[in-house]
Amino acid sequence: MVILNRIYTRTGDAGTTALGNGERRPKFDLRIEAYGSVDETNSAVGVARLATIVGEPAVDAMLGRIQNDLFDLGADLCTPDTGEKLEYEPLRIVEPQVDRLEREIDALNAELSPLRSFVLPGGSAASAALHVARTICRRAERQMVELSMTPTELVGEPALKYINRLSDFLFVASRYVNRRGAGDVLWTPGKNR
Repeated sequence: MVILNRIYTRTGDAGTTALGNGERRPKFDLRIEAYGSVDETNSAVGVARLATIVGEPAVDAMLGRIQNDLFDLGADLCTPDTGEKLEYEPLRIVEPQVDRLEREIDALNAELSPLRSFVLPGGSAASAALHVARTICRRAERQMVELSMTPTELVGEPALKYINRLSDFLFVASRYVNRRGAGDVLWTPGKNR
């Protein structure tokens, strides 16, 4: 259980923060950047939910589950697997979370017509907000991949799969809330030359 009875601790005043295992790192550390971008993705999903909660209850429910998963992902990244024994079992993203995202992508995508062009972010407020969340998610993914390729850092395979599927989900959901793709704004190459 998490208990937050004091919001400021002053322990980060010198520019470091604690990981889940107690190790302190600079606030610009790549691991901190990665889970910071995951947190930013979660905030963007929260904004998107403001536009989906009324007209798209099924998508909103999916986004609610995703927000919880993103906290799981942040916890996963916050506690690096160093091989050391911890006093607790660290929370990790697991394959069933990836599988659920894939099923939800497939369910939404089944109602969409195939694309014949790239989609410009927009069409509706919900779609535009989901595109913003998608682009932040892609940044988090780039940071997580870079972190995973750092010799001394480990990132679980399910976590990497999850963040990759999430950006796919957000793209498909953006089309779905755009009147099942009918409201998509398509890119016309060279249109304004």
